[in-house]
Amino acid sequence: MKRAARQRLVLLLAVAALLVLALTQWRRDARGEAGELTALDPVAITQVALTLPGAPTEHYEKRDGHWWRTDGTPARASDARLGDLAGTAAAPVLSWRPASDFEPAKIGLAPPRAILQLDDQTLEFGETSVTGPQHYVRVGARIALVPARYMPRSPAIATTELH
Repeated sequence: MKRAARQRLVLLLAVAALLVLALTQWRRDARGEAGELTALDPVAITQVALTLPGAPTEHYEKRDGHWWRTDGTPARASDARLGDLAGTAAAPVLSWRPASDFEPAKIGLAPPRAILQLDDQTLEFGETSVTGPQHYVRVGARIALVPARYMPRSPAIATTELH
C-alpha cells in the first residue's frame, strides 16, 4: 500500500471514530435532557391562580385573548405579567429528582414560597438552590430545579424590578 493511501485510510478511520464518539455523546445528552416543567402549552392556558405568602390567592382567566382578574368584580389584568406566569409551564428544567429525595422544609416547600396553578397543574415553588440562581419546584411527586427568573413574584415586586 502506498504511503498516500495509508494516510487516507488512517484519516478515514480517525474521522469514523470521531463520528462514533459524537453520536454516543449526543445520545447520552438526549437521554439526560430534563425537558420542560409541564406538558402544558403556555398559549393554551386559560386559568391561573397565584398564592404568595401573606396575600390572598389571585385568580385569573383568559377571555377573548386577554387576561382578567376574577376575584370580586372582574377587571383586566396585565397580559404581559400573566403571559409570563403562563410561560412558567414551559420553563426549562435543569434537573428532576423524586420528591422523596428531599425534606420539604429544608428546600422551602413546607410551606411553599409560592403556589402557581396553571389550569389543573399545580406548581409549588421553594427556596433558591445553593448551587446557583435556581428554585426548587414541586410538580406532583417530583422536584425540579428551574432558573430563578420563573419564580412567581407579587405585581409590586415585578414592577419594581423592571425599573
